[in-house]
Amino acid sequence: MLPDGGPERTGEKVRGQDPGEHPSVTLFREYLRLKTVQPEPNYDVAVRFLERIAAELGLGCQKVEVFPGRVVTIMTWQGTDPQLRSILLNSHTDVVPVFEEHWTHDPFEAFKDSQGNIYARGAQDMKCVSIQYIEAIRRLKAEGKRFPRTVHMTFVPDEEIGGVKGMELFVKRPEFQALNVGFTLDEGLANPTDAFTVFYGEKCVWWIKVKCEGNPGHGSQFIENTAAEKLVREVALFWGVRGLRCHPPWLHPPFDAAARLCVVAVTLPLTALQAGHPALGFSPMNHTPVLLHDHNEYLNERVFLRGIEIYACLLTSLASVPPLPAEG
Repeated sequence: MLPDGGPERTGEKVRGQDPGEHPSVTLFREYLRLKTVQPEPNYDVAVRFLERIAAELGLGCQKVEVFPGRVVTIMTWQGTDPQLRSILLNSHTDVVPVFEEHWTHDPFEAFKDSQGNIYARGAQDMKCVSIQYIEAIRRLKAEGKRFPRTVHMTFVPDEEIGGVKGMELFVKRPEFQALNVGFTLDEGLANPTDAFTVFYGEKCVWWIKVKCEGNPGHGSQFIENTAAEKLVREVALFWGVRGLRCHPPWLHPPFDAAARLCVVAVTLPLTALQAGHPALGFSPMNHTPVLLHDHNEYLNERVFLRGIEIYACLLTSLASVPPLPAEG
């Protein structure tokens, strides 16, 4: 188990490149320092950062302004058979607000302690995944790999406030349709154990109106069969349903086999599913407490680097899936 990395840990603030630091970690920390924090995220600086990386990697880069001031950045690694449906790696650029008085370190310093724990807003949610996507593709390209399926990376705004001016608009645009998406990966959750947590659905709002009728009476009496006690029973029934799970009907070979090759866990971007695209999310963060939206959010650099290896393995499998029957 990796160090627990409590806030009492000590370390050294580093703004530039540490001599012994992995370049992927340095890039991760640079991204964490960009203040794309709600309610006034600086998206321009994030877009410039992503454009720079796309140029470094020789990837296609497209910017789609889905709403004034709200840009979706798309990086594309062209496959050898562009007619096949593509793999989409989605992540969001914004992060939730912070209450700095509850943080041990500046939440936008990307402070790394002596145990390798990197403290910053977005360390888990989800700037880590964005950079892991990028660095996995960097590694595969450096190895000379090419795959039949095209891989797109999308970096979307405003996810933390519902995506109404982000992904929700993007999936309705011709630029999204042109991506020809066949399978999507998005963010998941950390897991403090050795395991990776798998999700294939999102919690959704389902409003229900319950009307209970019962015997009335004065509060000094113990009235039987009241409306309130009936309501309590109904709420208990709803609470029991809360834990139900179902297997998504679209998760089948060969994508099922590819998704299970390297990991046992994945979560889902709801908007992509609603648009009719199979979607799983996965954040390779085991041995890590769940600190998304919490104070002192951090991720250990070893967990982060291992995640790059996992994504490289996943992408190799997913982008190599042979043509499906529907693809002719």
